[in-house]
Amino acid sequence: QVQLAESGGGSVQAGGSLRLSCAASGRTVSNYAMAWFRQAPGKERAFVASINYSGANTLYTDSVKGRFAISRDNAKNTAYLQMNSLKPEDTAVYYCAADEDAKHTHSINWKYDYWGQGTQVTVSS
Repeated sequence: QVQLAESGGGSVQAGGSLRLSCAASGRTVSNYAMAWFRQAPGKERAFVASINYSGANTLYTDSVKGRFAISRDNAKNTAYLQMNSLKPEDTAVYYCAADEDAKHTHSINWKYDYWGQGTQVTVSS
């Protein structure tokens, strides 16, 4: 079993930056695709970014391209989401996810097997 724990959320002004971390425990996730999703109040959970097992390939939703960067450090069993030029519409709870059956990037919510508890990101204008 894999446990995921997000950290790094907080409150920032528009234009600011935050770096989220997702630490995995219980098992190595070096062969798993990893992803970040977010859920804003009153909305469904939505895909943000995914990274393949090696870190060589990434996938982003259009609204964050050029502003967010997903990365991973398999030696630390940790994934990251660097968020720059934050906007009020980025306000949400951000969740980390891992897919043990896939090595490559994808945005399919229900295929991810493990989820963290979420971390709040609030961007004020």
